[in-house]
Amino acid sequence: KGGLEKHDQEVQRFRGITLPVITYRMLSQVTNNFSSANFFGSGSFGSVYKGILMDGTMVAVKVLNLLSDRASQSFDIECNVMCQIRHQNLLRVITSCSSADFKALVLQCMPLGSLEVCLHSSGQQLNLFERLDIIIDVACALEYLHHGCWKTIVHCDLKPSNVLLDENMTADVGDFGIAKMLVGHKSSSLTSTPGTTEYIAP
Repeated sequence: KGGLEKHDQEVQRFRGITLPVITYRMLSQVTNNFSSANFFGSGSFGSVYKGILMDGTMVAVKVLNLLSDRASQSFDIECNVMCQIRHQNLLRVITSCSSADFKALVLQCMPLGSLEVCLHSSGQQLNLFERLDIIIDVACALEYLHHGCWKTIVHCDLKPSNVLLDENMTADVGDFGIAKMLVGHKSSSLTSTPGTTEYIAP
C-alpha cells in the first residue's frame, strides 16, 4: 500500500495531464486513519472520507470496497473518464492511489455535499433561483460530456446524490463509475448495470 502501481502512473501521464503522487500512508494520515469523524457517506462501490492535504487543500477520498464484484472495474472506468474531462461543472479528480488491496480516488471536496441532502434537509431550503442555477450547471456539464469531449461520454447514473455543491452553490456532476464512452455509433459499455432504478430513463 506504500506507493502507486503502474495503473496510477499511467493515469498521471494520461493525455499529458500530470497528477500528484499520493500513497496509502499519506491518505491514512490526512483522513486520520479513515476515522468515522471524517466519514462523508457511502455508495454502491465504496465510502467517502474528507481529508486535508499537506498544502491545506480539503479533499474527498473515495475508498473502493474491493469486496464488491464491480468495484475494481468501476475504479478503472472512473480514472479513465475523469482524466479525460475538464469542465467547471464536473467534479475534479486530484489523483488516485492503487495497490492490490487498496484503491482510492482523491477528489475535489464539495463542502455543501450532495443535492439529495440539500433537497431533503430540514435546515437547507433551496429557493427557486438556486434550483434554476443547479439545473443550468448540470445541463452545462451534460452538454460538455455529450458534445464537448473528444469522445461522447454518457454518465448513466445521473441523480441528486451524484450532483455535488460547493460553498457558492455551484453544482458539479460526479461519480462516473458506470459511464459509457460512445465511439461513432458504437457504445463502449463499461458495466452491465444501467444505473439507479428510480432514475433510469424509460
